[in-house]
Amino acid sequence: MRGVKERHLKYFRAVSSPLRREILKALEEGELTMKVLESRTNLDCKTLEWHLDILQQASCVEKENREGEIIYKITKQGRIVDRLE
Repeated sequence: MRGVKERHLKYFRAVSSPLRREILKALEEGELTMKVLESRTNLDCKTLEWHLDILQQASCVEKENREGEIIYKITKQGRIVDRLE
């Protein structure tokens, strides 16, 4: 039970931020690289990485290394966010 509660807390912490919801909305269009996400969110690399890490810990996004390039994609849990607003 404790593990479930911790996952829920991580999730709600992740989606409570307007910036992280903006990142999730950008990812609803499809898989994106860090450079494209920087452009769409107007966040610097370090800030964006920090927010993406929180989203990844909450199972809202996944990252994949493709030929040396990191690709981010939204998960099923991340898609629920637009229903929270």
